[in-house]
Amino acid sequence: MSTDIAFSLGVLALLGTRAPLSLKVFLTAFAIVDDIGAITVIAIFFTETINWVNLGVGVGLLFLLVALNVSGVRNTLVYFLVSVVIWVSFFESGIHATVSGVLIAMTIPMRRGVLEELEDASKEVESPLQRLEHVLHPWVAFAIMPVFALSNAGVSLGEGAAGALASPVTVGIIVGLVIGKPIGIILFAWIAVKTGIASLPRDISWVQIAGAALLGGVGFTMAIFVTGLAFTDEALVLQSKLAILIASLAAGALGYLLIRYSRDIESRLE
Repeated sequence: MSTDIAFSLGVLALLGTRAPLSLKVFLTAFAIVDDIGAITVIAIFFTETINWVNLGVGVGLLFLLVALNVSGVRNTLVYFLVSVVIWVSFFESGIHATVSGVLIAMTIPMRRGVLEELEDASKEVESPLQRLEHVLHPWVAFAIMPVFALSNAGVSLGEGAAGALASPVTVGIIVGLVIGKPIGIILFAWIAVKTGIASLPRDISWVQIAGAALLGGVGFTMAIFVTGLAFTDEALVLQSKLAILIASLAAGALGYLLIRYSRDIESRLE
């Protein structure tokens, strides 16, 4: 159910100006939401036992971060140190530590503060969350994500791969990512526009929305990660990883082509 934000936005980047900014915002928004949904599933369905003491410590420190935020504390180091303790507390509680990451991000100040000293202007103009993002981005993009992807992929293309293609698990995942998820994204976007909950930006079309919805089927890293939690049978793990790889490549390629030639498609439909 999760979208690989890095890979899907990478496809949009290849399209340059053919992908309007509003389309990138749309893709990023629903990718964040369904990633939160995936993490919620991990928290609820893949937690066997809970250590309530450690969980209580973690939740208590989350409220502390909220209090620090409300009181105007903007020291990045304070948020970092408390966040480390929260991560350890969630990990020791039995709840997957990825849940703590989402909750922590929601407590770090996003609003910009008043510049108190001219010499600190270039630094203080950014919120603590923005500063953390800028500091962590190179490490995440060029070290953590590649290692995470490679360590979780492990797709074997040996003798068992051919048989895995016919498995109901493989077929189900491919159909879900390439057909089911895009249909769901398009359907709920259409409902939101028709009911007045949202409006379709002037610079994008429904063909481009469909292309972005297909990019939502690129679920590489997080999907493979959940596979490791969901299955213990090596055969099922192989089938799932193979399906995720095929579906992600297919969804990415189809989404790229649909957005790339959206104007031609729209002119023919007219």
